[in-house]
Amino acid sequence: LILVHPLPSLFAKENLNRMSEQQLNRYDRLINEPSNDWDIYYWATEAKPTPAEFENDVMAMLREFAKNKKREQRLRQPDLEYLFEPSH
Repeated sequence: LILVHPLPSLFAKENLNRMSEQQLNRYDRLINEPSNDWDIYYWATEAKPTPAEFENDVMAMLREFAKNKKREQRLRQPDLEYLFEPSH
């Protein structure tokens, strides 16, 4: 059983449609290279230091998102329909 933290998916739903191609490439690398989403969660919440290769503007955006200043309930993965919605 592999437990996946919802933070990267929730971040993607809110941010992918406004990211540049370079940011999308950095995000893709971030979510595909580390061994699991919990590493990303620990880096985003600053529980562990972010490795230099992932310290960039996308990680800064993810750290800001993780602060959850809007106090949104984030208990589950988002539905995937957002991947198929036309961009605005």
